[in-house]
This record gives sequence, structure tokens and C-alpha cells, in this order.
Amino acid sequence: MRSIIRSVTGAVLAAFVLAPGAVTTSTASTSLSGPSSSASEAADGRTDLAHLAHLDFLLDQAAPPELDDHTTYRLGEEPDLTFPWTYAEPRADGTFQRVGGGRLDPETGHYSQGAYNADDISRAAVVYLRHWQQTGAPTSRENAYELLRSLAYLQTSSGPNVGNVVLWIQSDGTLNPSAEPIELPDPSDSGPSYWLARTIWAFGEGYAAFERSDPEFAGFLQDRLRLAVDAVDRQVLDGYGQFVTVDGERVPSWLIVDGADATAEAVLGLSAYVTAAPGDAAARDALVKLSEGVAAMGAGDARSWPYGAILPWAQSRSVWHAWASQMPAALAQASGVLDDAALLDPAVTDTATFTPVLMSAGGPDNGWLPTPTERVQIAYGVDSRLQSLLAVGEATGRGGFGELAVLMAAWYFGANPAGEAMYDATTGRTFDGVQADGSINRNSGAESTIHGLLSMLALDAHPDIRDRALALTSVAGRDGLSVVEAEDAVETTGTVATPEPAWTGESLWSGEYLRLEPRQTARFDLAPGTGDRLVEPVSWLTEDGTAARSQWWSGRRPLGALHHTVGEQGISAVPGALLPQPLRMRVPAGFDTVSVTARGDSVAFDALLVRPVISRVALAGDGVSAELIHSAARTPRRVGVGQAGTSSVVRIYDTSGALVADRTISGPASVTLPPAGFAIVAT
Repeated sequence: MRSIIRSVTGAVLAAFVLAPGAVTTSTASTSLSGPSSSASEAADGRTDLAHLAHLDFLLDQAAPPELDDHTTYRLGEEPDLTFPWTYAEPRADGTFQRVGGGRLDPETGHYSQGAYNADDISRAAVVYLRHWQQTGAPTSRENAYELLRSLAYLQTSSGPNVGNVVLWIQSDGTLNPSAEPIELPDPSDSGPSYWLARTIWAFGEGYAAFERSDPEFAGFLQDRLRLAVDAVDRQVLDGYGQFVTVDGERVPSWLIVDGADATAEAVLGLSAYVTAAPGDAAARDALVKLSEGVAAMGAGDARSWPYGAILPWAQSRSVWHAWASQMPAALAQASGVLDDAALLDPAVTDTATFTPVLMSAGGPDNGWLPTPTERVQIAYGVDSRLQSLLAVGEATGRGGFGELAVLMAAWYFGANPAGEAMYDATTGRTFDGVQADGSINRNSGAESTIHGLLSMLALDAHPDIRDRALALTSVAGRDGLSVVEAEDAVETTGTVATPEPAWTGESLWSGEYLRLEPRQTARFDLAPGTGDRLVEPVSWLTEDGTAARSQWWSGRRPLGALHHTVGEQGISAVPGALLPQPLRMRVPAGFDTVSVTARGDSVAFDALLVRPVISRVALAGDGVSAELIHSAARTPRRVGVGQAGTSSVVRIYDTSGALVADRTISGPASVTLPPAGFAIVAT
């Protein structure tokens, strides 16, 4: 997925609704078959999951000219630079065709975007760096070296945009600073960007890896990293310490492209770099400030949206996405490097509280906006969540994060909405995604390949988690957050309407909406449930001091009243916000309807988020199973676990991921979950 384009024009919507591989592409001038070699052997004889054959296949070379503001290490002596093709499309014979982004001009051989891009170059470099460091493979060292040289060529080395990065380059080595369709910033090196953040990630890890083995090249990377940090300092951190308002909430104004997601990837690189170069005061200062900004984006709690997640975009209170959601991983690493325990707190809340909600609801969806509107799932999202679980687990030493990592990683091996493996360990190929209908996008472009491999490298480094995840190949059942569309009310005196446009500039209507004028009513059927449930109506909250309120019941039982208003617009795209609000009381077991009456002014309802107080998701494999049980209760809750005739291990964790109980059961049993805690039941 290309980086999100955040503008008040609504171009951001394209980043969510264009599934990976849906970008219009054309075939490259060359035609290469896909890899078919076997998986690599670890030093102990174990077969590693991380296999670089398909990523190797995506690599190609170009010889770009040396320019006044674009050059790189030893370009005169080594004129050929290495780049990964952006996409790879399957052919009927099982091989793959490498392609670029956008439309191909057959006369020039240029794509309207480009053949290669800085986002993929930087992240591919991280793959080879980590593989080299983890296995000692000399070919990975060489590819890391070459990709870092290529990335440096895309960085503007002089002039007013010094330190920034051009996103696209053509297969003949021609830079394309202004792609079609337009991406912001335009030209792509005219301001801070995702690709600048990812360049910092790659240069930081590159310096740490080459510092001892090639000090001269490491010095070059250090110089280029400092250019990038200087660019962030003058364009982003000039706002450090200043907060701005977004629909009544204060958010930091010193995030790269207003994104905790983009900023987190820069933090990953800075953490690696500062560990290797602790005397670099400017880099350490940038790491401190950027980490503080990411930490300030935590929101919600166990009972209210977004359930403790760190939100990715400072311009919206209504958007969360799985892709690029490495905020907890970045904070966990920065916390250790900076010896700042406070940075770890929001990372723990995100991974221990939000992750179980996400997994029981269906898995790492591309976008909750704020309802789970964009339900495509891609490796970038899975990897981001997996890396965060592992990093927070290592930072805290708490076992609950590893347990959740097992379940998240199983997505690659069949425990996903498609029910099929998404990663092929014989080629290192990861499919581009599972669509909302459960079908698979069988393209295998650079981004999916890269993040699949980053996950496999992490699993190879954690063999116990890896082996347990490999055994879980299907989803046996879920009972988690679900959506009842407001327009599906079984009874109403209101009016169903269609939002125009669906994208508000900062959130997305899930479909039609239901407008209730004062004293109008509606009744909604909930799916039959066996336990208590929490309901969060999603409505348009206005900024204008409206008197709009709604009163809710389940049968004759009052659930609470809502005031449909929000604070000052501030920097958000539009006044008002599409947001869930929790009802004060839960819907008791045995009650399957809720009713509402509007008061004071009209209200526009998008949907209801309905969540069991006790959520579950069960994964299974050949003779094994693992069930996650999560509580949203404020008090301890007794829950039933286990199956007749089956011996299981039950591990219970509190809301911080710390183990509180561990027992073996034979058949059904009852255990107590701590408030907002979770349990793993494994056979």
C-alpha cells in the first residue's frame, strides 16, 4: 500500500479503499520467472522461515546520473544501483511479472508513478540488514549495502529541500518527483513525508549494522542520517511542545506528517542509531521529542473506542489502521534506549488492551474509520502488530505479549479470513492481502514481501512463538466486536439517507445513515448472544453547541443518554466528528434489542458497535488449539473454559500482560479473568 495521502480534499480515502494490487499497473519491459528454491537452513540445522528468494527476484539495477543534489556513496566507482520493483503480478504459468506503479508509457518506458520507490527501498534494506545480522549471510550484507546506496541517491543532498527524499524513480534511473496521481508533498522532496521517516529507519539500522564492519560506509550513512534528522528538526520539531486541537482534544503538533505511524518508523531507526552512537546529541534529542509525540496519541480504554490504541493520525480522532501501526514497537525500543519508562505505558495499553479487541473482532483490518469499514488485511498490518507485541514483550518481560504474538503470527499460516496460508516459506513470497470477502489478492509485491519477511525474521528469532504459530492454521470461531448498521433498524420513524461524500475528510461513513428528528425512534436487533454486551452508537457529533441528545433502552431497562456534540474543530478537516460513544449500562444477557429516541435536535446515526463483555477467538490446527478470551469488565469475571475430554493449559494475564495464574485443566472449567484482562487456553 502506498503511503496515506492526508489532505482535506479527501484523497486520504484512496489509501484505504484501494486494496493492495488494485493500483493500475502495466507490465515491465522484462519478463522474469519467480523463484523456486528451498528454504534456508539455520546454523542449528533447523529450517528458517525467512527465505529471501522472491525479494531477490524483485531486485533490479539502474545507473542514474550524478546530479548536483542527488548522488550517493561511490557512485563514480559503482554506477549501478539496486532497487526493488514495486509490484509483482502472477502469470498463468505460476511465475511472476515485475511491474511498476501507475500507467506505463510504452515510448519512454516510464510509469506515471515509477518503477521503484523510496518506501520499499528503505524497508527492503531493513530486511537484508536484519537477515545479515541474524544469520551472517554475506549476500544479505551486500544487498543491504546496495539498497542503502540507492536510498541515499533518492535523498536530496543540497538546496532548500536538503535531507528530504524523492519518492519515485524510473527503471532507467530518472527521478520522478511529481507522480501521477499526485502524492503529498508534491514534489515529493518538498516537505516531510512517510518516505523521509522510513529513510531514517533504514539509515539508523544501517549505521548500527555497518559501524564496525565498514566504518567508512557507516560514516556516509551517518552523514545522510544527520541530513534527514536536520530536515525533521526544521520542518517538524520546530513545533515541539506545542499542542493543537482536534475536535476538542489536544494532540501534539510535532509528528512527521501529523502521523504517529510515520513518526514511529523514524523512531525505530533513531533508536538503533542512538544505541550505536550515543554521543550524537542532535539525534538523541530528535528521538526524545518524536517518541513523546507518539506516546501522546494513546486513546480510549477497555470499554470505549479505540480501546487503548495509539491513534495513527493527529488530524482525526476517528481513524485507526493496522498498516504502519508499529507505534508500540517504536515506544518500547525508545523506552529502553532513553531509559524512560513513561514511554512504555501507552505501548502496553495498546498491545494488551486493544490487540485482544482487534483479534476477536476479525483481525488486523486495514481501517477502523471508526467502524471496521476497510476489512482488507495485509502483511504490513499483521507485521506491524506482531513486531509491536514482540517488542513490548521484550521490554516488559511479560509473557502475555508472546501469547498474543502466537495468535497474530498464525495469520500467515492460515488463521485468517481466507483460511489459507498467506506466506510461502519455499519462496519467501507473501500474497498482497485477504479481501473483505475472504478472497486472496495473489499478487506479491515489494511491500507484502518485505513485511512478510520482517515477520518471519522475528519468528525465527523467537522459535517457541514461531513453532506454536505454525501449528495454528484456521480460525475455529470468533465472538467479538460486531457492527449493526443504523439503516438496518427493524423499526423506525426516522429517515435513511446516503452521505455525500462518504469520506468526511477525517473519517468514513460505513454506508447509509439513519436520521432521527426530535421524538423519532428506532429499534435495532442485535445478534443473539449468550452474555452481557456493550453498545457504542456511532453518530455525527456536531461542534455548534447543539442540543441533540438520545435516550437508549434495552426492553424497559435504561442504558443511558448521549449528548451528540464534540469540541472545537481545530486542525481537523471539518467541524464535527463521526465517533462512537459508549452507553453507560451494558445490555444484559438474554436481551437482543436496543431502542433509541432522539431529543432536542436531529441526530445522524451511522452504526452501533456491539461488543461482548467477554470476547473470544479460537484458532486450531492439526491436534492443537488456542483460544483467546478477553474481558471488558470493570470487575473480575468468572468465565467457562476448556472442552470435554480435552486437557488444556490456561494462562491468565492482567491488563498489563503480566501472568496472574497458570493451571492445567481436564475438560470444562471455570476461571476468573481480571478486569480488562485476558486468558489463553491452549491444547
